[in-house]
Amino acid sequence: MPGRVERVREPHPHVGEKIVEARSVTKTFGENQVLKGVDLDVHKGEVVVVIGPSGSGKTTLVRTLNHLEPHDGGVVTVNGETVGYRQTADGRSVPRSDAAMAAQRSNIGMVFQRFNLFPHLSVLENVTLAPQQTGLMGSAEANEYGRDLLARVGLAQHASKYPHQLSGGQQQRVAIARALAMKPSVMLFDEPTSALDPELVAEVLEVIADLANEGMTMVIVTHEMKLARDVADWVVFMEDGHVVDAGSPDRIFGADGNERIQRFVRHVSNAV
Repeated sequence: MPGRVERVREPHPHVGEKIVEARSVTKTFGENQVLKGVDLDVHKGEVVVVIGPSGSGKTTLVRTLNHLEPHDGGVVTVNGETVGYRQTADGRSVPRSDAAMAAQRSNIGMVFQRFNLFPHLSVLENVTLAPQQTGLMGSAEANEYGRDLLARVGLAQHASKYPHQLSGGQQQRVAIARALAMKPSVMLFDEPTSALDPELVAEVLEVIADLANEGMTMVIVTHEMKLARDVADWVVFMEDGHVVDAGSPDRIFGADGNERIQRFVRHVSNAV
């Protein structure tokens, strides 16, 4: 594994083929409106990092992108197809079938805070289960591809181990390989390092930086400001269910940037 988080390629402009689009997305839990009309664009090959204080709606937003949290209002599209709902001939919006939703999610990789690996399966079996169950690959192809992915995240020698035999950082890298196994067009990360001991964070961030260098489209919710500074093409700052500001890392973190964001960054840095 490389020794530091580093993005080699130059960030590209916020243009090109749109992979993810959210328009006026709202979400309410009981009487608490968590998302209040959020817009988000993610273009092919782009890394969008979402930051903001706890309770700002970051995690809820990323979970609406693959319908793990059904949105109440607005529209989410991935690869030009509305997520979770479809339009009828008379203009009504109705939920997609479970099969249709599963097909959509297969193209949207998701990495959670807590790994969510199957404890009774080996590392390789965790990675290869979904491609085989969905018919994407046969057993031999899935095993070969799974071993390639484990090598890609620096875990080739751990294929036969079980999750409890790995460190938290290693488990999260397995989770990343598992998400990649479905060959998704976009990867979503929900605080991928928040459950890790500080000394294990770097190894996960290195994998994410490598994916960015390879051109993977990603949306990352994180409190890791170094990741946002070094890897993002576009940084989105959320607070109280709104997108307060969005722009390049240079602008968002620059000396002339939004004072509210500067206070947030100072607070996060002092808390480390």
